[in-house]
Amino acid sequence: MSSSFAKTKLKTARDALGKKDHAAARDAALQVLDYEPDNYNAHVFLGLAFLELKEHDKSEQYYRIAIELKPDQILAWQGISQLYDKNERWDAYSETLEHIMDMFAKSGDVTKCAETLQKLIATRREHGTRQQVVSALSYLLPDSPLSATFSSLPQPDPTNPTASSTYDTQVAVHNSLPIIEEIISMIEQDENVFIKNEFDKRRTRLGGPSPDQLKKDIGVEVWGSSRLPSLYQEVLNHPNTSDELRRSTEAKLIVYKQKYFYALPAKSPDKEHLGKELDELVDGVVIVGVPDELSWSIFLEGKDSDTIGGYGLDYFRQYVRLLPATPLARLLRGYFLYTGTPLEDEDEDDKRRLRQIVEDHDPFDVIMDTFGLLPDSLLASRIVSEVYLQELDYASVVGVVESGLELVRRHEHNTGRKIRQVQKAFNVGLATALVHLYPPKHHPRALRLLDDVLRFDPNDVDGLIGRGYVLQYTGRWEEAEGLFTKATSLLSPGTPKSIRAKEEGAWCLSKVQITQGVQALKEVLNDLQGEEYGMDRARCLWRIGKCCWDMGVEFREEAFSHFINSLKCDRTYAPPYTSLGIYYSEFADPPDPTRASKCFQKAFELDPREADAAKRLAEGFAEEREWDLVQVVARRTIDGEGGLDAGIQTQEGAAVGRYLPTNAWAWKAMGVVELMNRNYAQSIEAFQVALRAEPEDSLLWLRLGEAYSKAGRHAAALKALAKAQELDPDDWLCTFLVGEVQRQTGRLAEALLSFNYILDTRPKEIGALLSLAQTHLDLACQERLTGFSARSEQSFIAVITTCLTASQESPGHGGVTWKVIADALFGLSKATVFADEGAVQAILDRTNSLLQGNTSTRIAQVFTPGATTKDTPLTRRHALEAAVAAYDYRITVGSTEDISLGSTLFDLAIVLYAWCTEDKSKTQKAALEIATSLLKQALQKEPGNPAYWTALGNMEFLEKPKTAQHAYIKSLELDSKSVVAWTNLGLLYLYHNDLELANEALLRAQILDPDYTLAWVGQAMVAGANGHDADARGLLEHAVGLSADVPLADLEFASRALATLSATSARRQGGIKEELLPAFFVLNRYAQRCPQDPCALHLLGLVCERLGQLEESTEWISRAIALLEAAYEESEDPVVERRFMIAHANLARLKVGLGDHASALESFETVLGLLPEEGDDNDAETKILRVHALFGTGLAQFKLGDLQSAMTVFQSALNNSGEDYLLRTHVTVLLAQCMWAIGTEEFRESAKALLLDSITADPENLMAINTLAGMGILTGDESLVDAALSEIQSLSIERRQELDPGRNVTYLLIQHHLGRGDVEQAIRTAQKALHAEPSNVQLRRELASLILQQGDFRTTQAVLEVRPSEENITEMKEMLPLVAIAGKDKEAFRCAQKAILLAPGKLQHWQTLAYVRARDMS
Repeated sequence: MSSSFAKTKLKTARDALGKKDHAAARDAALQVLDYEPDNYNAHVFLGLAFLELKEHDKSEQYYRIAIELKPDQILAWQGISQLYDKNERWDAYSETLEHIMDMFAKSGDVTKCAETLQKLIATRREHGTRQQVVSALSYLLPDSPLSATFSSLPQPDPTNPTASSTYDTQVAVHNSLPIIEEIISMIEQDENVFIKNEFDKRRTRLGGPSPDQLKKDIGVEVWGSSRLPSLYQEVLNHPNTSDELRRSTEAKLIVYKQKYFYALPAKSPDKEHLGKELDELVDGVVIVGVPDELSWSIFLEGKDSDTIGGYGLDYFRQYVRLLPATPLARLLRGYFLYTGTPLEDEDEDDKRRLRQIVEDHDPFDVIMDTFGLLPDSLLASRIVSEVYLQELDYASVVGVVESGLELVRRHEHNTGRKIRQVQKAFNVGLATALVHLYPPKHHPRALRLLDDVLRFDPNDVDGLIGRGYVLQYTGRWEEAEGLFTKATSLLSPGTPKSIRAKEEGAWCLSKVQITQGVQALKEVLNDLQGEEYGMDRARCLWRIGKCCWDMGVEFREEAFSHFINSLKCDRTYAPPYTSLGIYYSEFADPPDPTRASKCFQKAFELDPREADAAKRLAEGFAEEREWDLVQVVARRTIDGEGGLDAGIQTQEGAAVGRYLPTNAWAWKAMGVVELMNRNYAQSIEAFQVALRAEPEDSLLWLRLGEAYSKAGRHAAALKALAKAQELDPDDWLCTFLVGEVQRQTGRLAEALLSFNYILDTRPKEIGALLSLAQTHLDLACQERLTGFSARSEQSFIAVITTCLTASQESPGHGGVTWKVIADALFGLSKATVFADEGAVQAILDRTNSLLQGNTSTRIAQVFTPGATTKDTPLTRRHALEAAVAAYDYRITVGSTEDISLGSTLFDLAIVLYAWCTEDKSKTQKAALEIATSLLKQALQKEPGNPAYWTALGNMEFLEKPKTAQHAYIKSLELDSKSVVAWTNLGLLYLYHNDLELANEALLRAQILDPDYTLAWVGQAMVAGANGHDADARGLLEHAVGLSADVPLADLEFASRALATLSATSARRQGGIKEELLPAFFVLNRYAQRCPQDPCALHLLGLVCERLGQLEESTEWISRAIALLEAAYEESEDPVVERRFMIAHANLARLKVGLGDHASALESFETVLGLLPEEGDDNDAETKILRVHALFGTGLAQFKLGDLQSAMTVFQSALNNSGEDYLLRTHVTVLLAQCMWAIGTEEFRESAKALLLDSITADPENLMAINTLAGMGILTGDESLVDAALSEIQSLSIERRQELDPGRNVTYLLIQHHLGRGDVEQAIRTAQKALHAEPSNVQLRRELASLILQQGDFRTTQAVLEVRPSEENITEMKEMLPLVAIAGKDKEAFRCAQKAILLAPGKLQHWQTLAYVRARDMS
């Protein structure tokens, strides 16, 4: 039942499929499976139905089940292949086709099998990779498993290819060569792409091999499993392969095997076998005569022969004939022509082609041009090295052979085979070149190579001869003679090499046994017959002559004749000329130096290696002071010995001193000449090379040290000079140069010791005297800049004394001597006072006595030195006058052609300008004009000197600002990094109120030299002009901290500091003192340097007053008054008079403070006496000065007990204050205070009334309010306190803070409450003030102090949480003790210690520390 049902449904399904009713077919097949789940046909029908219904997943599922049920049935396989084809699943489709193809093959259906293979190949070609196509095409190869099946296919009919569905397969089976070629092409492409991609992927790996080795490693991976060798072999064995294809395929096989052979490591077991296979292939190509370039290259490069002929000339000829267009063939043709070797068996076409190639080219040029195209050819390197040896181009031989040896190493690494004969030949060529290349510089290296060669082949002739030459240069004549004799015995008699070896042996013998040697040389001379031996006969004759010369005086004439005969044989042979020159200079009677010089010149011209002739020439030129010719001779001699690199250049450049120089004298001469020409680097290099040959030459070390010092390399100079001193301790010149280096490096004390050491033994040595004077001058300038005025003065005196001594010992150095004297005098003139006036006066008298009457016409009309007497006080002006005279005299004693004339004019112009700025006489203007004229003359001499242009700008600064600007800019064009020029230009702009340009110029100066003080001062002045006073003060503070000596910076800083503090009100004096201490220090320094400046002394007195040093303040101001009085008597300047009055007023005030009321009264009266009459035309300063003097007078009288006069004067002061509110307020308050101080009730009431009137007139008069409140507090009058403070307390907080920046009102209120014992009210007052101004650290500290007194530590800590910044040192010092007392543990202890650190002299801080420590201990 079930079987019948299944068949019925299967038939129904088949019919439905035939009618394209795929749904019905599906349903019928499913019904079958319900009864027969393993029904094969039902599964196949379902697969097809679902395929047509586009339910591909189900279709594949049923096909797979069908295949599993009956894998040998083809129907399901064909169905699933259709599914894969429609879904374009090409890999699965191809695999299915392969399975179907195997099934057809097993069933013997060749046609179906071939058709399926054609589908597979078409699919792989269209959708597959090259590797998949190769796999598909491989089914057509003879070694395919299907080969037997396809062999039954008939021969294809080319006339009717469409007659068979398997035509393509038939063609491929019966002629597989095209398929093999296609497969080979694809595999080659695949392998090349794989190797390239792998190389790109691996080359960036850290620690990986070199690129070449990496390519080999990848190649081994690919080529070891490649199918190409077998495929190449199939092509070679195929009957249809043409000769052309066979040759190209064979060439490919050789390339493949060569690459694989070279890539395999040496220890690989396959390398030897692969090498033999490669050799068989290459030998076959050579034997047959196939024109394959690679095969011939492998064949020739692999030959191991020590001569070129050993390669086989027939092979060379065959190579040229087979491959005429290759570079190697062209090189071989050139070599044959160069050596004169015929190219046998040449036909006419070959000869014509060869003549055409080399017709217009020299064979040597052909070889060299072609060699560049063969960088990896061992044979080419062998040929070129031999050619270079014959051309005696030894440097080129070295280069070629070294690259050839590298090729040998590469060849041995690639092949694993040693080519010892080739290596030996290269070593022999390299050794030969090194022996003759600038001997004996390369002999150590050559000897190592020759020893290796002779160890390998003891009878190598070239090795024996080369070693003999090396022994010749070392003077080992007997050993050398034995080597040459052995070489002669190994050579064929009569050959050029044999004759030369015999000559060298005879020459060596002559050095041991001169008679036998001469005889042997004469035998050699007999062998040298013919024109080709001209040079050799000349050399042999010269050697015979040299032997005769060495045999004694009686043989000198015979030697002379041999020298002449030598030149007759060859006039270009240089040694006979040298020998003849020695003959003419030393033996001829009389000596003929002219002829000798010509002979030396000719010898040196022909051969720069003739060192004896060169040295004699150089000595002659040096005696004639022809330094240029000395340099030419020395340089050519150095070139003749190979220079620094001895003829061998490296990629990095030759190292200096790599080889010992042969002619150290030439290097010395070069060093001296370069030193004289100021080429210090070249000079140092030359001396260093010479020292390698003569390291114990003290003079060389001395010259090297001198070159180092002049090049600015002072550390190296000291080391070199120390070595020279060690070799020759008695050389004073070495000590002198050491002193010079010490002076240049600022080690002036050591330099003085060095020069004095020389003068102890050579007291008249002018150079040491002048250097000693210059050192004293440098030391004096240094001491003056660092503030050591007395030391500086003594050093300047020592300069002049030393120079005067030098002038007496050597008058010929007047220009230099007087330059140094004038510099010292000019330096002395910059001192305001002299520490040792007697010594200065004595040296000035001594100098003036020499300069008396020597004033030149240049300055005579404006300058006449002032006469001095014992009664005349000594001032800086006297030194300045002496400096002018000295600079003027320096020009007189110097030469007008002197190259330093510009410098002398410049110096005179500068000092004359300085003198005329001090001189206020009628000739000042004329002197200024002459100074400017002298400076312009100096500029004409040296227009490129930027210092001259800067000086011109300084001179024209005030009178001609445009000229000054031009001069500064010109200076900057010449030297854009001149900080002086930039600074002066900035000051010029500042002077003319161009603040923007001034700021830019000064900023540039600061960048160039951050330590240049004047630039900072200029920037401070610019900041002040812009209203940035805080910035200006900061800049000045930095300026005064620099080391440079700019006294005006000190004065400006101090004046600004005092002005700033005077403009602010501070209740506590401690802060003021700390602010003024820097000003005090810099002013004190300024006063020491400039004690004649009354302004500075007055300012210093005022600073001392603010610091509480009243006595010292009185002293400084008294000195200022004395100077002002002297100045007024001289000039009667009203400005000076006004300063005098101000100083007296301040002095009087100080005396009041000191209790010297009588003296104070005198000074006040002096001021009042000098003031003009009272009137409306009085200026504000006069009014203030008058009020000040009047009130001071009243105060003095009050202190002296004259109350009536005092009150009268007080009233007068009040009246003179007029409408000036501030002045009147001060006078009112001071008057009230005086009245209060009288003590009577009447006066106290009057004082209160006076202050009340003032407050009524001006309710915001804080000074009067505070004073009145103070009076109320003292008397306990609360109503008075309330009346005084009510007005100020009614104001807004902002206005109150503006009127009371010192918070005096709050202070008075707190003190008032504390005086009454009302601490709580005092605390509330402080809290209220702090609440209004929470950032006020001073109020916070006062509140904390009050709370702490009540014992409330916690609240105190809370109040002190906000602390002053670290920069506010004053408040920090006051607050830290409170923090320590209120704090606990380590924090309290640390704060107490920090307070002591900030103010160690304050007792309260120590008490705080003791309290904290005691509290912690308890």
